[in-house]
Amino acid sequence: MTSAKITFTTDREILALKEDEVRTYLVKDKLSMGLFIEVKPSGVRSWHYRYTLNGKQERLVLGKYPDLPLKEARRLRDEAATMVALGESPSKMKADIKKGRNGGVSVLSFGGKYFNEVISKERKDPTTMLRILVNDIYPAIGSKAMEQVTTGDVRDIIWKKKDQGYDAAASEVRGLLKRMFDYATTLGVIKFNPVLAIPTRHVFKPKGRDRYLSNDEIKRYYTAMLDSRIYRARKLGLLLSLLTLVRKSELNHAKWEHVNLETGIWLIPIENSKTKKQMNVYLSKQVIEIFKELKVLSAGSSWVFPARGGYDAPIGHNTLNNALKVSLRVSDVPDFTIHDLRRTASTHLNEMGFNSDHIEACMNHADGSVRGIYNKAAYEPFRKTMMQQWADRIYTLIFETNIVFFNRQVNQNLL
Repeated sequence: MTSAKITFTTDREILALKEDEVRTYLVKDKLSMGLFIEVKPSGVRSWHYRYTLNGKQERLVLGKYPDLPLKEARRLRDEAATMVALGESPSKMKADIKKGRNGGVSVLSFGGKYFNEVISKERKDPTTMLRILVNDIYPAIGSKAMEQVTTGDVRDIIWKKKDQGYDAAASEVRGLLKRMFDYATTLGVIKFNPVLAIPTRHVFKPKGRDRYLSNDEIKRYYTAMLDSRIYRARKLGLLLSLLTLVRKSELNHAKWEHVNLETGIWLIPIENSKTKKQMNVYLSKQVIEIFKELKVLSAGSSWVFPARGGYDAPIGHNTLNNALKVSLRVSDVPDFTIHDLRRTASTHLNEMGFNSDHIEACMNHADGSVRGIYNKAAYEPFRKTMMQQWADRIYTLIFETNIVFFNRQVNQNLL
């Protein structure tokens, strides 16, 4: 039975749901069509996705709450909805997999299995892989049986990206296809991986980057960007990328529980670190002021950069990338990436005469030694001095031309 009057959008609202002593009832997710949470008299809560396929209503049980959190339930619902849109039954796929019926399983069905069992467990942010499955692989071969996919089919998918001029993206598509068909081979779904006949070197040869911004480019870019109409928190994120030397992923997943504005230390925990070691980021006076403003802009979220979708989650993998692309359109500075801002800081700090070991420690580069893994505060006094001098230098370049931006009060922002 569905409760017509009750809906939810956040975890807090789910936790507030009360059990009925007699009946089981369903409550609808306001933000995801067809997604419900079932509340039993026993208190057990489970996720259900209801959909219509070929004129018939079907139901897919996604998992129990809170073992399967709201964010993951929405992601699984989106994946199942894609299957429905392409004419596949996610509930039938789940039943087939459970009963071990692998023969004739479609690429679409196996792709869902691979995503759930491998990608979602191995990747902190599986958004890019899901986008490749949905946009590149499923439309081309989603309805084909796994064992019927040929090297020609795979080549067509990869070369479609190359013909569009996206060689690096084509390599990502090839990599995902190769790993997925490897998994199918391991499980005995297919006997041969058709992607093996297409070597990576024939798809894309990565080139080392040496792009960094000169002093003049820093001034011109940040003047244009800070004066643009981009959401203010995104502007501050792009500024922090240059001032703190951290990776984009470390910035995206920053949580307030790890930021201490009194001591001026932001801890990057192991789970947020690409090198799997925690690190202290020492905050300059300017960066502390930026964090104070972000605290207000985050409006009570646990994330420094929360998504703007109505529930507590970090910004997406490409949010700052997209903000950078938009800002570059209003700037006369040649294109660069967010990672190039780390190279920019490293290059200038070396030119300023700072010790390379201190710079490497600030960039949280890999150090496989036990000492390297646990020494989050290596060279602390030197790094504090260096980060303050770096912020002073950047503000010398950009503050005067952006004084209106920096003096603007938070309560005047268009949130």
